[in-house]
Amino acid sequence: MNLPNKLTMVRIALVPLVVIVYLCIDDNFWVMDETSGLAFRDVLVFIIFATASITDMLDGMIARKYHLITSFGKFVDPIADKLLVNTVLIMLAYTHQANIIAVLLMIARDLFVDGLRMTAASQGKVVSAGFYGKLKTVLQMVAIVFLLLKNWPFSYLGLPVDQILLWAATLVSLYSGYIYFMKLKKYILESM
Repeated sequence: MNLPNKLTMVRIALVPLVVIVYLCIDDNFWVMDETSGLAFRDVLVFIIFATASITDMLDGMIARKYHLITSFGKFVDPIADKLLVNTVLIMLAYTHQANIIAVLLMIARDLFVDGLRMTAASQGKVVSAGFYGKLKTVLQMVAIVFLLLKNWPFSYLGLPVDQILLWAATLVSLYSGYIYFMKLKKYILESM
């Protein structure tokens, strides 16, 4: 297994750690900032999430630079990304830090796009992530950072940057899903 694939597997292994830390450490244990409610647990989960996100960036850079792109990597990397992002979004919705409607819309879009891609792939058409798909991922990750950090430092200003980013990620997610559908609808609709 090459280094990019090992980094992807590390990202997958960090997902259960995020869940364990988030669900097993009480958010009232060591509140670090009274204004925002930022607690030790939030910072710890942020560090794990940031580490996992950095592995995502590194595995892609290394794979492209050293021509280490594999079928395994193409298959597992997007799964690792969605597993990480969607798991954290679900936990944030569970604790009412993220709007459940936004989270459900983004997860539904991911399932829809994965179905489109699988159908197209079964007919020999491979579709890589486009600009809006990549923008969606960046917005999701940045939104998650601010949600995990309880909107710090913007909580001091009363600006809901975390929620704005969450809804921006949702809108871009839905738009990129629409673009995928328009590109791939002929593979879906041809058998109707």
